[in-house]
Amino acid sequence: MNQPAPASDREDVRYLGRLLGDVIREQDGAAVFDAIEGIRQASVAAHRAPDGASRRALEERLERLELGDTLRFVRGFLLFSLLANLAEDRGGSGRREATLAGAIDRLAAAGVPRAEVTALLQRALIAPVLTAHPTEVRRKSMIDREAAIAALMAQCQAGFCDMATEAELVRQITILWQTRPLRAVKPVVADEIASALSYLESSFLPVLPRLHAEWEALTGATLPPFLRPGSWIGGDRDGNPNVDAGTLQAALAAQAGVALGHYLRELNVLGAELSMSSAHVAVSEAVAALADNSGDTAASRADEPYRRALSGVYARTAASYRLLTGKAPGLAGIVAAAPYHRAADLLADLEAVAASLMAHGGKAMVGARLDQLIRAVRIFGFHLATLDLRQNADVHARVVADLLRVAGVPGDYSAMDDAARVALLGAELASPRLLFNSHADYDAETCKEMAILRAAAEAHRNFGPEAIRAYIVSKTSGVANLLEVYVLLKEVGLYVPGDPPHCPVMAVPLFETIADLEAAPDVMARYLDRPKAAALATERGHQEVMIGYSDSNKDGGYLTSNWSLHEGALALTGVFAARGLQMQLFHGRGGAVGRGGGPAFDAIRAQPQGTVMGRIRITEQGEVIASKYGTPAVAAVSLETMAAATVLASLEPPRLSEAEFARFRAAMADISAAAYRGYRALVYETPGFNGFFRACTPITEIAELKIGSRPASRTASDRIEDLRAIPWVFSWAQARIMLPGWYGTGEALADYPDKGLLAEMVAAWPFLGATLSNLEMVLAKSNMEIARRYAGLVPDVAQRDAIFGRIAGSWERTRDTLLMLTGQGALLENQPALARSVKLRLPYIDPLNELQIELIRRRRGGEEDGRIAEGIHLTINGIAAGLRNSG
Repeated sequence: MNQPAPASDREDVRYLGRLLGDVIREQDGAAVFDAIEGIRQASVAAHRAPDGASRRALEERLERLELGDTLRFVRGFLLFSLLANLAEDRGGSGRREATLAGAIDRLAAAGVPRAEVTALLQRALIAPVLTAHPTEVRRKSMIDREAAIAALMAQCQAGFCDMATEAELVRQITILWQTRPLRAVKPVVADEIASALSYLESSFLPVLPRLHAEWEALTGATLPPFLRPGSWIGGDRDGNPNVDAGTLQAALAAQAGVALGHYLRELNVLGAELSMSSAHVAVSEAVAALADNSGDTAASRADEPYRRALSGVYARTAASYRLLTGKAPGLAGIVAAAPYHRAADLLADLEAVAASLMAHGGKAMVGARLDQLIRAVRIFGFHLATLDLRQNADVHARVVADLLRVAGVPGDYSAMDDAARVALLGAELASPRLLFNSHADYDAETCKEMAILRAAAEAHRNFGPEAIRAYIVSKTSGVANLLEVYVLLKEVGLYVPGDPPHCPVMAVPLFETIADLEAAPDVMARYLDRPKAAALATERGHQEVMIGYSDSNKDGGYLTSNWSLHEGALALTGVFAARGLQMQLFHGRGGAVGRGGGPAFDAIRAQPQGTVMGRIRITEQGEVIASKYGTPAVAAVSLETMAAATVLASLEPPRLSEAEFARFRAAMADISAAAYRGYRALVYETPGFNGFFRACTPITEIAELKIGSRPASRTASDRIEDLRAIPWVFSWAQARIMLPGWYGTGEALADYPDKGLLAEMVAAWPFLGATLSNLEMVLAKSNMEIARRYAGLVPDVAQRDAIFGRIAGSWERTRDTLLMLTGQGALLENQPALARSVKLRLPYIDPLNELQIELIRRRRGGEEDGRIAEGIHLTINGIAAGLRNSG
């Protein structure tokens, strides 16, 4: 008998929570369930009536837990948060404007014709780029079970929540309960590659071809595959010594295996389906030639030209699979054949089959399967996702210096300033001679980098130029940083000197700190004023610039980071426009608000006028990947949201007059400067702040988590400047202080004298509206009472009271200022859906914080029971799952 299907995400949460409770009771007994349920009820009561008695009742229950019970309790609350996330993700955005159809309607109402949207999409590039930044604390085994539960709940939503479906839900939740949530060993790069591939295979491969088909039907035009995935995993070696030529080759081979494996499965089905006989239907000359040249001479298929043609196509694809992966496909072809040289050759054969069907009464046979396969080959080729290379500019400088030294080029490159380096590098790029000598003695770093570059050149020969298009240069501070990359690419034949030169791989500067962002326009102006650089940008049609949200935030605080990114993007647009060149921005965003996170739709639409123009790349990191692309249904919403926001950001008429914009910018420059001073005064100028941070947050315990292949710090130093932005933001979130997402902003706004102007800015300016909306979410998820208990871990009482007093006072002033500017009586009053989501989660997060504090206190006090460390790591997992965008 069918069970009623849950009708809303809140009902989904209750339904899944009931099933989880049943599983815990059945697996661990009524006593364990009663203890967990008692804490849950006590925590909910403490939130509904936040009085002393309710809080003490909750604390007494927590204090009675033995270590073993603590671990079971934390797992229970962790799993509830994960299941609640599934229910919430299934709800979709609920905003028509966040679809391409909605965006087109909105633009039409503003006087922008559909033809202009179509023209934009025909030259557009929208690329979510998956990275291995370590903020995903869940094991892949847990994520896989969540995906299975989400698929089952989709059936319930469609009205098929029968007894068998519920039984399978119980089975999957039971597996979750019995699965170890924490990784036993630190993942290696191969694990990160496999994790990314699982999303590309399960979500991107089936979803993107369908979306592109829908978008073509919507616009009534033929569109190129403008939304395509990218990846850094296997090519990003900035600060990760574990990435080398072998990992780059492994990543590309694994990606090819996923793409070609998908094509082979689809071709196998098509071969079984297209049984049309030449006795009943004619075929084109192209298909007849494919059939005759296929090598398929089976008498049983002699009159089945499509089947014979596809036998040959399958055999050539299988041969390509063997060539590019080094492995045999799961199902060998029935004939032998040479591999396809390029994905374009496979595409041409498939299009020939489709054209023949369309011309000879087979329109229905093209159907979704062949059409989707053709679209998939157009989007994914043999490379699946375009893989970026990334390395730090300091490494390039050392490698180039080593090459020049061994080649006997006069001068000490390492001692030269940027201008001298540029002159020397320019001469090298104009010369056809090479520097590297395979028989010479180089530093180990040089040998490693050259091996990676040779692997990149091999990838271009095997997969085509779409395999690797960009080489990101971290810590870019001058023109030489970009020319160094081209000198290295020249060594492996990817940069070809000439007038104009040619290079299929683009050197992309990454500007990360506040100072870098301020210097970016001058660096790019000097670079683009070089005729050869301008020629490369003209040949490609654009030059990409990457701007980093994470380090700029750690450097200058939330508001100044956002403002510096805004102003840097505008200034860069002017630099490119003055030279008649197209800029493409690559936004290095993380999951947490302090690292550029927040709703992608609002973030893209809030970009400065003229900085998007249909072309944008955005990093997708850590826990964000699973939340946005964990299932095909959620991935479809996320990808369409990105497309809609890009179209609106590119074509929507300005919402501010030039005079308004000038007034708002002048005001924001003053406010940002004040926020910067306040943030720097606390974080970098307060004596003992680093010690306070390391004592009051679980930064030490986070560094022990086995969540990524990269170290937590760039160097052995414990300075905040050398700490990676991810653990910096993640640790503040765990302590519920969330300082990188708000500190400095509230007081800068509160001290600004013209409150009327501020009110205008909040109401009319998308930049400030999105900035404050994200800040409001951070404030709602922070908790100064819990934060005060984390501060109790700081041994120096005077230091603790002084620093935490400043933080708590600033938090209250920030909240009050935000409420005043937005006209609200409480946080998230104007965002009821988000308010419900946060309210639902807090009773499950707060007890985990209380337990984490106690376990940290015991561990730092010298207790050596291994369950204490396990409990700390479990609470980190549970808090991150509840807060969601915390890394």
